[in-house]
Amino acid sequence: MAKAKQRYIEIVEEFPIEFHKPMLRLADAIMERVRAEFAVRREDFDELRSAIAELAQAQKRTEERVEELAQAQKRTEERVEELAQAQKRTEERVEELAQAQKRTEERVEELAQAQNRTEERVEELAQAQKRTEERVEELAQAQKRTEERVEELAQAQNRTEERVEELAQAQNRTEERVEELAQAQKRTEERVEELAQVQKRFEKHFDMQIGALGSRWGLKTEASFRAAAEGILGEDFGMRVERYIAYDKEGEVFGRPDQVEIDILIRDDKITAIEIKSSMSKSDVYTFDKKVSFFEKRQQEKVDRKLIITPMLDPRAEELVKTLGMKVYSSCYDWGDEELK
Repeated sequence: MAKAKQRYIEIVEEFPIEFHKPMLRLADAIMERVRAEFAVRREDFDELRSAIAELAQAQKRTEERVEELAQAQKRTEERVEELAQAQKRTEERVEELAQAQKRTEERVEELAQAQNRTEERVEELAQAQKRTEERVEELAQAQKRTEERVEELAQAQNRTEERVEELAQAQNRTEERVEELAQAQKRTEERVEELAQVQKRFEKHFDMQIGALGSRWGLKTEASFRAAAEGILGEDFGMRVERYIAYDKEGEVFGRPDQVEIDILIRDDKITAIEIKSSMSKSDVYTFDKKVSFFEKRQQEKVDRKLIITPMLDPRAEELVKTLGMKVYSSCYDWGDEELK
């Protein structure tokens, strides 16, 4: 009996571990049954053992199938994961296509509007083409009239060319006459040049003679005018004009060393510089201003007024007189009356 029980245990161990206890209980129950009945037929025992062996083989095949199903499940899950990723990519692509579709629809709408504008423009061009054809017909008529006019002008041109040929011959004769006149003109110009040289020499000699005479007359007139002016100021107005004379070594006034003369009037502690001349040019005004500056520098005194007494002031010097702060009187009486007021 112990040997049989050991055999049962070895068979049960061939089953999965979760079947061990049930199988052992089954074996114990069988042994109890055998003991209870005191004997068991050999055939029945062999059938039982054969059934257990078949169950063990069936269990083994079941485990192998379960393993295959587990591997298939694993591959299925991996495939499902791949399909999930592919689905995700598909959804993203679908979203991109939806956006592209939206942009396409917007572009189609723009193109539709552009097409409408194009059709309107085509209609305008068709109208313009119609007007152009009408204008071309008018131009064709005008061209026909122009061709007729050109033919008339061609005939007139022939007549003109004939007339031009006549004029060309007349021009040749005129040019020959002009050449003769040019030669005569050249001889005349040479003669005029000779006369001009004679006239120039005469004018130079005449100017020298007149200049010398004017210089002598001007000096006498200047002295007489100065003497008369000083006499009027002294006798009629009781003013004494002193003559300031100094030598300019540095050439400050005339640009070279020379004697400087200027009339000075002192009245009520006011110094007045006076230039008395029969005529006053622009350069004379500049010289008078330099004389005043020379006097102020040498005497260390400020001149309060600068007066010019002259019956003849060059118009070109009038603006300079104002700029340098001078006053001009045409006679001593004008200035004297103003001083006594």
